[in-house]
Amino acid sequence: MTILRVDSSITGENSVSRILTQRITDQLASGGEPVVVRDLAADPLPHLTLDQLGAGPVLDEFLAADTVVIGAPMYNFTLPTQLKAWLDRILVAGQTFRYTATGPEGLAGGRRVIVALSRGGFYEEGTPAGALEHLKTYLTGVFGFIGIAPEFVHADGIAAGPEQREAGIANGLEEVDRLAA
Repeated sequence: MTILRVDSSITGENSVSRILTQRITDQLASGGEPVVVRDLAADPLPHLTLDQLGAGPVLDEFLAADTVVIGAPMYNFTLPTQLKAWLDRILVAGQTFRYTATGPEGLAGGRRVIVALSRGGFYEEGTPAGALEHLKTYLTGVFGFIGIAPEFVHADGIAAGPEQREAGIANGLEEVDRLAA
């Protein structure tokens, strides 16, 4: 089993999503499985241009992975542009999806995608800011489009104060542990 870990947080050692992706990866690779790490903050991909459309090393890396672990912090109610640039390279017609007479068909199923969300506030449905949540909903739609139902772990309220940050991290780590059980 090959594991691809994709981190997109720009906050380095202060990153909550990186704490979660590290824990997930440690659990998944406990038997010595190979892990490929792509740090989109340290080594960002340029925005997509026409000459970069289609197959390439990022797509190959994604397709070679059995499990993909993604760190996705919420920036301004959605995903970081670094992560969007990565997604632009894996959403490729004829490779990860195709259009049919009955609509699009995902071609990338058969792999597991686990997304570690970190959000400064509380954005679940029914909360006051719930209508502004465009991170989990976007990633659910994008991965669904290519045939994958992603799994999510959450660390919420990390900007609501030091105690809530610790509570959010603890909750996220508990979700990681439940996921592994």
